Amino acid sequence: MSGFVEIFNLGKTYDTPNGPLVIVENFTLNLSQGEYVSLLGHSGCGKSTVLTMVAGLNPITTGGVILANREIDGPGPDRGVVFQSPCLMPWLSALDNVLLGVDQVYRHGTRKQRRDIAAYYLELVGLGNSLYRRATELSQGMQQRVGIARALALKPRMLLLDEPFGMLDSLTRMELQEILLGILERDRITTMMITHDVDEALFMSDRVVMMTNGPRASVGAIFEMPFVRPRIRTEVLEHPEYYFYREKMLAFLEEQEQKKHLANVRKFEKLKSDQCPSTISEAPLPVSVNV
Repeated sequence: MSGFVEIFNLGKTYDTPNGPLVIVENFTLNLSQGEYVSLLGHSGCGKSTVLTMVAGLNPITTGGVILANREIDGPGPDRGVVFQSPCLMPWLSALDNVLLGVDQVYRHGTRKQRRDIAAYYLELVGLGNSLYRRATELSQGMQQRVGIARALALKPRMLLLDEPFGMLDSLTRMELQEILLGILERDRITTMMITHDVDEALFMSDRVVMMTNGPRASVGAIFEMPFVRPRIRTEVLEHPEYYFYREKMLAFLEEQEQKKHLANVRKFEKLKSDQCPSTISEAPLPVSVNV
């Protein structure tokens, strides 16, 4: 089945002194236009590796990614990226930070047109009164709003979010989630988000993709959310299937945690066996002779 975004047999392998290390293997997923998909899994399972390959920031070892009928071969303005840390230029204002991207994408626009675009998206994320404040003068939540505005101002076909709310307090996180969802639903921007938060994935997503443990991580399960849009938090929380899907996701994560624990136990036992071979314990004891 084809989609607006097609990720097929995606894989990433790194060369190490001990041989090739396969981080992600045979990762396949299609996204419809305007769909919001979250990747959920334990730390080290390759979620961010998948996202950076889709963003074109990390070379693909096997497989490929097609966006709007074009195979990607590097970064481009058709994909906006928001990281956990907004990575702003501290000496620049909020407006000038957004203009860094706008000036590159809209080279043929007038200076006023480019500034209007940057100001518009800062207004959308609630920073209309802070256009000229330097990044160092902004709170963590406000800085993340600038990062989101910078990505959206490129008018990307796809938005890639790597734990964008992970460093924020709970109230700011919920407010930004709702602001972002409103913008994405209006503009129908296809979105992939990395998260460790089950409740965040439930509230934000159309589908949640559960990843297996790494190395050789892949798609372990996919859950389709039954909640209608636009999302209203109280309605989602009160939905009769909310806790059913929440338990299913937590059970999957617990199962992966148990598999990881068993794998570590076996690895330890093998290492212990290699270091203490049975031949040593079976060696004959020295014989004492009385003279």
